Amino acid sequence: MNGARILLESLKRAGAEVIFGYPGGQVLPIFDQLYDFDIKFILTRHEQGAAHAADGYSRATGKVGVCLATSGPGATNLVTGIANAYMDSIPMVAITGQVGTHLIGNDAFQEADVTGITRPITKHNFLVKDVKDLSRTIAEAFYIASSGRPGPVLIDIPVDVQRAETEFIWPEKIRIRSYQPTYSGHPGQIKKAAKLISSAKKPIIYAGGGIITSGAHILLRELAEKIQAPVTMTFMGLGAFPGTHKLSLGMLGMHGTAYANHATMESDLIIAIGARFDDRVTGRLDTFAPYAKVIHIDIDPSSISKNVKVDIPIVGDAKNILGPLINQIKKAPDTSAWLKTIDAWKKKHPLAYKHTGKFIKPQYILEELWDLTKGDAVICTEVGQSQMWACQWYNYLTPRTFISSGGLGTMGFGFPAAIGAKLGRPDKEVFNIAGDGSIQMNIQELATCVANKINVKVLIFNNGFLGMVRQWQELFYKKRYSYTPITSPDFVKLAESYGAIGIRVTKKSEVRKALEKTIKADNTVFVDFRIEPEENVWPMVPAGQAINKMIDGLA
Repeated sequence: MNGARILLESLKRAGAEVIFGYPGGQVLPIFDQLYDFDIKFILTRHEQGAAHAADGYSRATGKVGVCLATSGPGATNLVTGIANAYMDSIPMVAITGQVGTHLIGNDAFQEADVTGITRPITKHNFLVKDVKDLSRTIAEAFYIASSGRPGPVLIDIPVDVQRAETEFIWPEKIRIRSYQPTYSGHPGQIKKAAKLISSAKKPIIYAGGGIITSGAHILLRELAEKIQAPVTMTFMGLGAFPGTHKLSLGMLGMHGTAYANHATMESDLIIAIGARFDDRVTGRLDTFAPYAKVIHIDIDPSSISKNVKVDIPIVGDAKNILGPLINQIKKAPDTSAWLKTIDAWKKKHPLAYKHTGKFIKPQYILEELWDLTKGDAVICTEVGQSQMWACQWYNYLTPRTFISSGGLGTMGFGFPAAIGAKLGRPDKEVFNIAGDGSIQMNIQELATCVANKINVKVLIFNNGFLGMVRQWQELFYKKRYSYTPITSPDFVKLAESYGAIGIRVTKKSEVRKALEKTIKADNTVFVDFRIEPEENVWPMVPAGQAINKMIDGLA
């Protein structure tokens, strides 16, 4: 087989079901093979859309997402999507074409050193110079991307390698001597952790995205209920623990619930599982959780004690560790007084807003969406205020139902990610919660939806601003709204011009009917909700402050 055919056969053997991408000169042999090859290919309208769609597919399914682009500008257009997947530990394989091996380093037409460019934002990357190495490289890429702490892997394939021929041999087993992730926790450390948990008075479980990656959500609930400890989730951890559970504190951190932040700061024991103590969670590090001992369970040893000093580190996969830990806890701590304190915080500092003026409140839209779906939907988001409202005002009951850009905060992520999510979960309604600024970053993917009948429902919170930046300008820059007011197209006409459905909503009384119509529609839908222009996300921890020093207020 030639290299192009070997690539596609290898992708199938590795479990790839769909490829997102865009053609170009240095991947023509691959596209020639794709013409009649039995694998689903989705032509996006921009390579960044392809990377985000592969990312969204992976988050929705737990499988490795795959994207494909040509050399030079095609490859560099993938970079933001690769960086986004890297920051959020998402398993993805990005395949790029490259100029012929004899031209590499000669500044040839559409040449870019994509392996050099992406080295800081990939878990590993490959430049394949011999077709005989190609099938093994694909197998290794999928293994590296999906094992240990997951992440994106890039494979750069020169066009002459795609044309060259060799015998196709698929390696059934992959073992990389220098790469051996630890999956089982140290028994001694698990025993120490169990003992510390039993003696705690104010424990809190701090659950991150690692719970979802591991598939440890059922064990997390078992642990929480056994020790009667409240659970707070990171942004990436939403869905790891049911948002409606009486022990749920929701999200913590900069825009987390006030009661989650107070509980974290007053706790005497933090049980951190699959989380990395991100700066948006900890706030000012030297003030973070001053009374707490810390147990940290994580598959990545480099994350432990990186930001917050840990008392009991346990390296390994959360699913493999939580079972033995639960069994080791012979005596549950008495948390009755602690839970009463937390209930008082919940009553004193609830998430709240009030209806004023002629504009729609975004929180109300999300409350109505929750009431109609009861959590049985996949919610994707763009980045900014709409993203934070989606964290706060919709309850996530199960893993892989909240898909959003965490570490990188990439505007334009949500819409193509929703396309990937819908392909991965065709049985679910998939909504993209968007701002009028962020949706325009990859709005061309409307064509991808309509052409492929991928019925994504986009709810645009249209306030005429780049809302989150405007909020900071209001609070910290004396309302000097420097280049944050924006003009948007007529989203209804735009959707219709692509063959999708457009709906405009200007009154509170129209919200529920519009959502019902959107859910019933057998098409992609853009709903333009005209929301309160200067609505803020509350609570908010100002940069550089302790997480219990929140600016609060009724929206």
